[in-house]
Amino acid sequence: MNFRPSPLTAALLLAITAPAMAAPTGDAPADAAMQAKELDTVEVHGERVQKASSPKYTEALVDTPQTITVVTSEVMAQQNLLGLKDVLSTLPGITFGAGEGGGGYGDSINLRGFTASSDITTDGVRDSAQYTRSDTFNLESIELINGANSAMSGAGSVGGNINLVSKTAREGDFNTFTVGAGSDKYGRVTADSNFDFENGVAVRLNAMGHTQDVPGRDEEFKHRWGFAPSIAFGLGSDTRFTLSYLHQHDNNMPQYGVPFALSPFNDGPLPGVDRETYFGYRNTSRQESDVDMLTGVLEMDFGDHVSLRSLGRLQRVEQYTNATALQGSWCLANGTNPYTGGACATLPVGPGVPAGTVQPPGTWSPTGGPRGFVRDTENFIAHSQTDLSFGFDTGAVRHDVVAGVSFSKEDFELDSGSGFRNADGSELANDNSSYPLQDLDNPYNVWTGPRNFVRTGHTDGSLDNQAVYVFDTLKFNDRWLLNVGTRYEHNEGDTVTYGVTEGRITGVTNRFENEEDLFSYRAGVVYKPADNASVYLSYANSKTPSKTSVNGACNANTCNVDPETAVNVELGTKWDVLENRLALTAALFRNERRNYKVASADPLQPEQVLDGKARVDGLALGMAGNITREWAVFANYTFLDSEVLQNAADEAASDPVKGRELTQTPRHAASLWTTYALGDWTFGYGTTYQDSFYPNNANEAVYRKTDAYWVHRAMIGYQINERIGLQINVSNLFDEEYYTGIRNNLTVDAAGVVTAGNGWANPGEGRSAVLTATLRF
Repeated sequence: MNFRPSPLTAALLLAITAPAMAAPTGDAPADAAMQAKELDTVEVHGERVQKASSPKYTEALVDTPQTITVVTSEVMAQQNLLGLKDVLSTLPGITFGAGEGGGGYGDSINLRGFTASSDITTDGVRDSAQYTRSDTFNLESIELINGANSAMSGAGSVGGNINLVSKTAREGDFNTFTVGAGSDKYGRVTADSNFDFENGVAVRLNAMGHTQDVPGRDEEFKHRWGFAPSIAFGLGSDTRFTLSYLHQHDNNMPQYGVPFALSPFNDGPLPGVDRETYFGYRNTSRQESDVDMLTGVLEMDFGDHVSLRSLGRLQRVEQYTNATALQGSWCLANGTNPYTGGACATLPVGPGVPAGTVQPPGTWSPTGGPRGFVRDTENFIAHSQTDLSFGFDTGAVRHDVVAGVSFSKEDFELDSGSGFRNADGSELANDNSSYPLQDLDNPYNVWTGPRNFVRTGHTDGSLDNQAVYVFDTLKFNDRWLLNVGTRYEHNEGDTVTYGVTEGRITGVTNRFENEEDLFSYRAGVVYKPADNASVYLSYANSKTPSKTSVNGACNANTCNVDPETAVNVELGTKWDVLENRLALTAALFRNERRNYKVASADPLQPEQVLDGKARVDGLALGMAGNITREWAVFANYTFLDSEVLQNAADEAASDPVKGRELTQTPRHAASLWTTYALGDWTFGYGTTYQDSFYPNNANEAVYRKTDAYWVHRAMIGYQINERIGLQINVSNLFDEEYYTGIRNNLTVDAAGVVTAGNGWANPGEGRSAVLTATLRF
């Protein structure tokens, strides 16, 4: 992990609505302040990066008509942001879903009102497996690209996409070692060493070991380790080749959180439930994953204006989870059901429980839903992507062009089953003799029953994609630029489910296939009214086929439906003020799903129709840079005005969801990070605001908002000498209680009466403190 924890951190700025993150690493605060004046520049190990990592972006970020945020490894370390979710939680317009269900347990991301769980790329190519990206130790930066973006990143990308930029061997020698310790049994060590043999060959090794309990929770833990070697040949020459490998192993406890209900009768976590309490079974619940990624990149320069880059990758992600969701019957201390508001349910008949026995107050009966549910998944991904960059003039117009082709093949395999079976494989009785009643305030979260795994389901999936694309930036003069691009791709995939009897696969039960040809495009005009300013207007679309991810499935009602379409329009401006020390940005945008799948109004036509429409209008404001030589500040605000324009077929008799806000879409979000350098000391403070939002908008009973919240954090750094530094971080400074990953489901009858429900949410991490020592030479 690369970071300088004292005066050198004075100008490390987290740019959110700005086009990039300025992360200066000068030898003194004055140098850092001067380097931070350009918001469209990212500094990594002293190298100035002025454009996004993908070669598809022909121009510097300041001349790219799209909102792109770059968060560098130095900034992640300054705020002790260790996982993808940690980083994204500081960026406005992003929320997190429950992270379970058909796609599996892992990162579940919503960006500007639309899901982005399958819109994650690593080094510009798709990384669509559903797993938890828990550590940033091998990341140089994280790029957040906002708005419909299929032309750049391929099928999907309705709200944008997230690109992870890997560390690789480079010129120069450096060694960075960190050791961290803190509250909640926090322990962490990292190493990042680069050896330049000065003959065009360099070797780099990143390694990490991490352990901690989850702050504010009784049982959850996170254990992981990883290493990432890379070797580069031909550095400094016209032909370069880099080979890199990543392996990371995680052993965590799945976090379903606490029982949660937004209903006419309850507003959040159930009364009597402590946010620290672990529900489920702590001795059996596990999430284990292994990620292996092998990447080769060949780069060739043919003169000053022509270059070629070809990337090849093999990746395998294996994940095993055993979890018990928070489903069943709940009875509050007052003897009522928190979801229906009525009397508590009767218990299943069983030994010692006669028919008609009412569930006791203050208890949970875990006799409904998956218990000891096992998912064993494997994702395999093979990529090949080649980009040719060249420039030429047509009269007075300069062209900078990137043309490319990409090929990918993905395979998915899932074994699902139950870990709680009798020795002969039979199911346990669905009563409280098998699943004892639990106290709401102090559940006995240890499984004492039989532990025998029986496979109950098997699913395979495949997805093949071939694409050709071209992008061109036309420079008419010093003031006007036009950026255009198109992508044509063929997307083909299937999902196959198998019958399973007594744990054995017996044959195919269903095969669903989808094949589409997709055309995406984008265009943007940039006007520079002054050297320190730019104004842009852009338009882009996205195409989403029914089979958009290898682990997602279409069915008989959706496989033959045409792709969905979304568009993004954005008007933005960027200004550098205070002698170019401080950058101000503003953007107005509209993200619109012009059609998405809804049920047909004809009962004789089971196939869905593309009559759904939704829209998000937004405003993003940003400020980043140095107010003085010692005082660095970053502040931002995002407003999202969302609306379901239509959620039923054109011929439908009613459309109850029409006019409601989109789920997982807070209207207001804001973030601040500021540092002040005082001699060898650096002081940092940050805060993030998340407005309330709707987890569900299906009917009036569930159309209820979460609570808004503020989270604060602080940092103090001290540079002992030029090689050794200390840094202390305190997260959730005031121990705010808030909830993420909210699932809220209610069953409502025709009269609008709630008849059943379930839900859960993850409490945000409680207050924690970490002390990190860094040795750099």
